[in-house]
Amino acid sequence: MAIPFISVRHPRAHDIVDDPLEVAGVGTGFEGTLSCRLRNAQGQAIAEKSFQAGGTGIWGNFFFRIDVPSVPQRARGTLEVFESSAEDGSDLHKRVIPILFGRALVDPFAGFAIHTVQSGETLSGIASDFYGDPAKFRIIFAANREILDDPDVIVPGQELRIPQ
Repeated sequence: MAIPFISVRHPRAHDIVDDPLEVAGVGTGFEGTLSCRLRNAQGQAIAEKSFQAGGTGIWGNFFFRIDVPSVPQRARGTLEVFESSAEDGSDLHKRVIPILFGRALVDPFAGFAIHTVQSGETLSGIASDFYGDPAKFRIIFAANREILDDPDVIVPGQELRIPQ
């Protein structure tokens, strides 16, 4: 099995991220340089940054922060980590991680609680318990789209992230 040139360990797919976004992983790139790009739900690049990850042909751990320049209108977005081609500047070995911008869900964003769904609960009831407003069920639904297809269908035992 081939080892990928870039392995992003944090954030994982569908994580709710804060500002600044912290990224960690293992990788190698031309002259040890990798880049990252944040995209909003519409696919527009909203931030980009380059960083060192070892030397050419040398694997290195990386950790860096990238600022989210403004609160995106929608929570969904992507983080791309890649090497730039020395020949034409194209993206090589790109890893794309779907993420959720926490501040697009609640601003300010201070992490999330985990709630295990109990029999008879609804998203609006959970929103009322956590936020004092049943209409804020949309926040919980948006934060859990990778496991929820319909805001009217939740099942006992599901673990939901409740943005704080």
